[in-house]
Amino acid sequence: MSAILSTQNLVKKYGYKIVSNNISLTINKGDIYGFVGKNGAGKTTFMRQVLGLAFPDSGEIILFGGEPLNTARKKIGSLIEFPSIYKNCTAYENMKRMAILTGSSDKSVRKILDFVGLGNTGNKKAGQFSLGMRQRLGIAMALLGNPELLILDEPINGLDPTGIMEIRDLIIRLNTEKKITFMISSHLLEELSKIATRYGFIHDGKLIEEISAVELSQKCSDRVLIVPDNPQKAAEILSKIMPPQQIHIYNKSVYLDSMIDRTGQINKYLVENGVTVNQISIHAINLQEYFLRKVGAIKMKRLLLILNFVSFSKTKAFIFGLLHRLHLV
Repeated sequence: MSAILSTQNLVKKYGYKIVSNNISLTINKGDIYGFVGKNGAGKTTFMRQVLGLAFPDSGEIILFGGEPLNTARKKIGSLIEFPSIYKNCTAYENMKRMAILTGSSDKSVRKILDFVGLGNTGNKKAGQFSLGMRQRLGIAMALLGNPELLILDEPINGLDPTGIMEIRDLIIRLNTEKKITFMISSHLLEELSKIATRYGFIHDGKLIEEISAVELSQKCSDRVLIVPDNPQKAAEILSKIMPPQQIHIYNKSVYLDSMIDRTGQINKYLVENGVTVNQISIHAINLQEYFLRKVGAIKMKRLLLILNFVSFSKTKAFIFGLLHRLHLV
């Protein structure tokens, strides 16, 4: 696959705060790339750097195989945060204003408006549009100039279910029919999981993982969920009958990657070895759970790293004991 966008060790600082921390990611032609992170993780800042609205302190941005950035950015459409529309103008008038900047023809304007479902809004002012209609108008304006890459920052934020479905369907159509590549950030991870083909997870300005939708589906496949009275003890007992790497403790529960068809035997084995099982079921984690686990694992690694520098053995032993009782280690 050919890379449309790639970055190498991208760093952006505001004062002492590192907003982009050595980010190296790749978006291939045809991707719908879901950019996932909490508020303040650095998603918008990264997108602004790609678009030339902010400048990295170090690192490299490579667009369309290495074309000059000023030329390559003309092939990118974007909708960052909120669409910039004139509320007293119609959809057509808003599009014509933007068409002057992109050199797009009147035919192109009307064709795009029809494609996004705004061709029949007539003299209705954009200020009277629903939020979903305004978002579709923003995407329509981003489509002027026939971009090969669309960067959308929270395009479904605040929309009702109907508006979300309209934007989702529009993105899929643009990707399949117009062959447009997407980079999309969103807090609504369940909706993002319905369209994304690849993901990049960002936390505190650092890219913590890139993964395809297929790989993610495999990692989020059915597992055995056990809620015992003592997760640590349950994990130790189960490690005698199955590989330890297939056993995971998370949020006072134990997850097993295998033995899905042997829940009855697992339950009996744990009870016979002194573990009370409050719940046992088959469970598949979703995108949000997967992301939260990745972030939780990073926080725990940082805490354990800090503990390694604690010189007072009694203090360290107390903290480790507390974490153990909370089933965090």
